[in-house]
Amino acid sequence: MAIKAVLFDAYGTLLDIASATNRLVETQRYPELSEKAEALTDIWRARQLHYSWLRSLMGEYQSFWQLTQDGLDFAMKATGLEGHDDLRADLLGLYRQIDAYEDGRAILEMMKAHNMPCGILSNGNQHMLDEAVQHAGLMPYLDRLLSVESLQIFKPAPQVYQFGCDAFGVKADEILFFSSNGWDIGGAAVFGYQTIWVNRAGQPQEILPKAPDYEVANLTQAAMKAQQICGF
Repeated sequence: MAIKAVLFDAYGTLLDIASATNRLVETQRYPELSEKAEALTDIWRARQLHYSWLRSLMGEYQSFWQLTQDGLDFAMKATGLEGHDDLRADLLGLYRQIDAYEDGRAILEMMKAHNMPCGILSNGNQHMLDEAVQHAGLMPYLDRLLSVESLQIFKPAPQVYQFGCDAFGVKADEILFFSSNGWDIGGAAVFGYQTIWVNRAGQPQEILPKAPDYEVANLTQAAMKAQQICGF
């Protein structure tokens, strides 16, 4: 089936979720953060995602921004940084303006050059996406920033992927979807998207009903694969 639109996950795919912690470490403002930065980032991300899945199952939606705060609070407790209010505030401030991966701009430029409708489909709520994408300088390349906020349920719920179809007026198998998250790729594949898993971390494939159509290590490789799939 010919591709008529492309969608990207945001956090971890186009946007570097570790950049908030890394940028704060570089300032040397919080010496106690340096040796705990990697663990803090990993726990923060894991809890942010876990809370999104749990709240979807419970029918207790909260914005992704709230879950980002909740995940950070848990991570700070787990790493012995609880009570550092200034550190918490600085991390959240930087998370709102996290950096883009350097390999993302080229693939977005390619899609723009070939007039391929292009958007983000993200668990992030709208103000998070607007601010982060604007800060990263990616806004000119994207036609739509699609947030689950209007649906009040998180990926990998099938209605989220249907939202992508509705936004561009296309069928599921006419969308090419990029994500660094194996669980997200699994959800999109089951729904019917054509999928490219950007396996930045070199993880094994998730054991889910459907595997990704393609697996690459970064968005530079994804761009080459997308050229073949889209016929550019």
